[in-house]
Amino acid sequence: MSQKLDRRNLLKSGLLTLGGMAVAPHLRAGAFANAPLTLDRSNRIYRSPLLREHFLPGQTLENQDTSKMIAKLNANENPYGPPAPAMQAVKDSVNGGNRYAWKELYDLIGKIAKKEGVTPDHIMMGPGSSDLLEKVAIVLFKDGGNVVSADPSYMSLMNVAKSVGGTWKAVPCNDDWTHNLKAMEAAVDKDTKLVYICNPNNPVAMITPGKELLDFCSRVSEKVPIFIDEAYIELAVGADTESMISLLQQKKNVIIARTFSKIMGMAGLRIGYIAALPTFLDQIQDITRGGMGIAYTSIAAASAAMDDKDFQDNTRKLNHEAKQYLYSSLDKMGYKYIPSYTNFVMFPISMNGKEYLSKMGAKGVMVRSFDMRDKTWCRVSIGTMDEMKMFVSALQDLT
Repeated sequence: MSQKLDRRNLLKSGLLTLGGMAVAPHLRAGAFANAPLTLDRSNRIYRSPLLREHFLPGQTLENQDTSKMIAKLNANENPYGPPAPAMQAVKDSVNGGNRYAWKELYDLIGKIAKKEGVTPDHIMMGPGSSDLLEKVAIVLFKDGGNVVSADPSYMSLMNVAKSVGGTWKAVPCNDDWTHNLKAMEAAVDKDTKLVYICNPNNPVAMITPGKELLDFCSRVSEKVPIFIDEAYIELAVGADTESMISLLQQKKNVIIARTFSKIMGMAGLRIGYIAALPTFLDQIQDITRGGMGIAYTSIAAASAAMDDKDFQDNTRKLNHEAKQYLYSSLDKMGYKYIPSYTNFVMFPISMNGKEYLSKMGAKGVMVRSFDMRDKTWCRVSIGTMDEMKMFVSALQDLT
């Protein structure tokens, strides 16, 4: 859907833009956060051809009643972080905040490269992986072209691609919410400049099997670059999956995004990276520098967090346990959820989405609500066990 539609055409199509209205910050996140959100005839945010989001203007953590417990389960954050060594590293590094952190950044790049089995020139850092998604979109689509991806999926890259002159070819997910790789490959044409794959996929939480995806990326990357967003891969307990970084050793034209926001609990410290062929990263560096926007303290925290394997293992364990509790509770209440390989779960509800958000918010629980495939859905992030019990109690009160 082009963002160049004028008001008359928007009216005809049933879409309008949401400009100055106060909305929750997570609905506008990203490099183009000031761009207006597009609404459909039902006053829902237009996310994609298959996805609309319900919202309550101004619903943020700050305007909730802080006299009672708040379960903030709407942004897929790690409730246990940052890890203690990362917090200590922030404190210890503050005195160096008057200096640019180039040496420290290069040291961190070397550490990441060793972990991933590539040379440092394959790594580019950014303040969160979304920043790097957006940089790639700006560089590749400033002269037009199309990006192929699943629908629904994480929209950051596609939104920026459309904003700078590209178009989006949306390919509906399979019935089981995995990527329809055959249809995605068929959608690639002479104007395709990138294929984007979020795996595990946000917002549906499903994962596409690793061997199937590896074969797809190996073949299709010979025709067009493939961007694989692996933000949630460390949380994919029990999944048939693997990182696509191994393809770089075969010189395949793939770009893999990873983040410190999820397994390492550093969403607010803003740090992530992409791994890609050095020749591809050169295209990005010709336009914008990677790593320039990362704070000195965040670099120190990231290095310390990488060493804390116990924290990562514990996050994975606690996330899995809380998710199993949620599954059990939803089963008892008769809800049919999409199996999740992330730190959030999607399930259909029988209530209007905006009403649902309002009633859950009144109970101190913040979640997301979408319309998708003729159903209204709740997307709830996995918090602590106490937060999940609070969510389940609130949901029981509504049923």
